[in-house]
Amino acid sequence: MSSASSAPAAVMPSTWRQFYALTKPRVVQLIVFCALIGMVLAVPGVPSWQQVWVGALACLGIWLVAGAAAAFNCVVEQQIDAKMKRTAWRPTAKGELTNPQTLTFSAVLCALGSAILYVWVNPLTMWLTFATFVGYAVIYTVVLKPLTPQNIVIGGASGAMPPVLGWAAMAGEVTPQALMLFLIIFLWTPPHFWALALYRVEDYRKSGLPMLPVTHGSAFTRLQILLYTLILFAACLMPFVMRMSGWLYLVVAVALSIGFTGYAFALWRNYSDALARKTFRFSLIHLSLLFAALLLDHYLIA
Repeated sequence: MSSASSAPAAVMPSTWRQFYALTKPRVVQLIVFCALIGMVLAVPGVPSWQQVWVGALACLGIWLVAGAAAAFNCVVEQQIDAKMKRTAWRPTAKGELTNPQTLTFSAVLCALGSAILYVWVNPLTMWLTFATFVGYAVIYTVVLKPLTPQNIVIGGASGAMPPVLGWAAMAGEVTPQALMLFLIIFLWTPPHFWALALYRVEDYRKSGLPMLPVTHGSAFTRLQILLYTLILFAACLMPFVMRMSGWLYLVVAVALSIGFTGYAFALWRNYSDALARKTFRFSLIHLSLLFAALLLDHYLIA
């Protein structure tokens, strides 16, 4: 048993780590990365120092609001998280942080992030980011997720918003190019999450959430994953077709889309948990490298 004098030093860092864990750092990092791509693509050529400063503030504001939404999600799904191996470690699920603590933390992050976006970026970005918070934390988490197996499809709109937020931050408007980036992430989201749900199906069954593998079975879910990757393949070609990107992006997009579709086809024909894990992991590589190729290509053709 540790002494009373050493307890505060041990408790404080642990508490901060718990609050940090509530923000789902890996997910938020991907959100900010996609928003950053939207910012870069919205600026022709090399950005000015003023634009770099605005972009940095926008990334900070979006990170704070996204972290707030993640923390709020942990409160709403506290009981569900406790039943699932993948999420049972979360501080709210383990009872290490109380609901009032978590809600206060979420509110502070959301208010601070919104203020930064409103004052130093622009009101449009703030309102779009706040709407994304409501879409994910309330409409998806509270309403859609426990009611329909199409929760990922409908709720995917919130997850697809980051590049739109980034574009709005730099351009002050939402253009067809920004909506095209939205479409890519929107179509990517269902096969990404359904691959995870396939090998975590028992967790979802215990939680009571109507995920597609639970309500419609593995075979139907695998077919849906394959169909979505085919539609996603076509969507990934649109930046090239619309002359938003060049040949470098096209080569990378085709290679990544063939890979994702290949995993989906193999999963459809011969299921295994190991293959579902590989498909889920490749989906993360697919989106990250796809947007990285957009970034690199943008400067090559600028």
